[in-house]
Amino acid sequence: MDQYEQQLYKYADLLIKVGVNLQPGQVLYLESPLETPEFTRIVVRKAYEAGAKFVQVVWVDETISRIRFESAPDDSFTYYPHWTASTMEQLCESGGVLLSLLADDPDLLNGIDSGKISTAAKAASVARQKFRSYIRTNKISWCLANVPTRAWADKVFADLQESDRVQALWDILFKINRIDHDDPVASWQNHIQSLQNLSGLLNEKRYKKLHYKGPGTDLTVELVQDHIWVGGGGWNQDGVYFVANMPTEEVFTMPHRSGTNGYVSSTMPLNYNGGLIDEFTLTFKDGQVVDYTAKVGYESLKELLESDEGAKYLGEVALVPQDSPISNLNHVFYDTGLDENASCHLAIGSAYPFNVQEGTQLSKEELEARGANMSMTHVDFMIGSASLDIDGELADGTMEPLFRQGNWVIATA
Repeated sequence: MDQYEQQLYKYADLLIKVGVNLQPGQVLYLESPLETPEFTRIVVRKAYEAGAKFVQVVWVDETISRIRFESAPDDSFTYYPHWTASTMEQLCESGGVLLSLLADDPDLLNGIDSGKISTAAKAASVARQKFRSYIRTNKISWCLANVPTRAWADKVFADLQESDRVQALWDILFKINRIDHDDPVASWQNHIQSLQNLSGLLNEKRYKKLHYKGPGTDLTVELVQDHIWVGGGGWNQDGVYFVANMPTEEVFTMPHRSGTNGYVSSTMPLNYNGGLIDEFTLTFKDGQVVDYTAKVGYESLKELLESDEGAKYLGEVALVPQDSPISNLNHVFYDTGLDENASCHLAIGSAYPFNVQEGTQLSKEELEARGANMSMTHVDFMIGSASLDIDGELADGTMEPLFRQGNWVIATA
């Protein structure tokens, strides 16, 4: 077995043992691109070795998705098959686990009518509401991870020889997921502990507001009372610890729905529904986006913000230092799962109930009363840079520095 194959096995082992933390007797629902059958088979093997009862593989082909937008009748985009949503609900209700291997082509839907894209996305969101509620409350273990495909590698490494691009992306994914360590599982356990320690420090501080200042940004974000900072991973309803995003470098919590004021500018492109939104600014008043601009993808941004009433409000604030493994690569990946872990970011749309005390036990109405935003969407966008400063405001109005020039100061104070 050569080094590359060894790394594939280590990566698969990590996703099963740490990502979804599969337990003996569980069913694994595995979503994977058509282009990565070799790695997918290794993941399946590792799942059965860990005691999986059954592994259901669902192959994803982005070209077929584009064909639909090019060729299907208009009423196709208001339709979402109910049995697909039902399958995901049953997976959660029966205690299965979900692993999604992602490799989105940032240019997939170039030239496609943004109205068709937003209509289809909304139909899927409506049909999958119950499933999404299960995921947002951590009813089951779930994990999103990346694998390379030709289209994505061509976008990220356009400066390399075509024959080298996919391998270059594999090498990056191995590095940022600590696969190059002697024991990736142990390395991840140490990393998770570090993020939990940082979350614990912030939870002790009980900041009332965060104040952001940087080029194109002057923003104040109020946090909900009894908010909880989370980093690394979380526990499902059966008390099993899992890591929902691999890699992960963030700690995050819940903003108050009506407590954001000022303006904020993006620092990285946002890949949204197969199209790019870039160099955009959002202006908030009493929590709501009241104005916005974008040099690239304005119509897509408009569709996103108008997808439902909650899409104009924040659901997450996340802190990531510039001096972190992904950021230090100094590369844009055109994939939110990676780029958000290289940069402080915010998310418009739905909040995570576990970011407030006893939140997973509260009804929708009770969460809203606590200040949680509700939406059918949740989209992260990157705002971090080496020029970003962040202060935390305590309950008595005292201001404390959190970030200076893009990096933590609280952890080293």
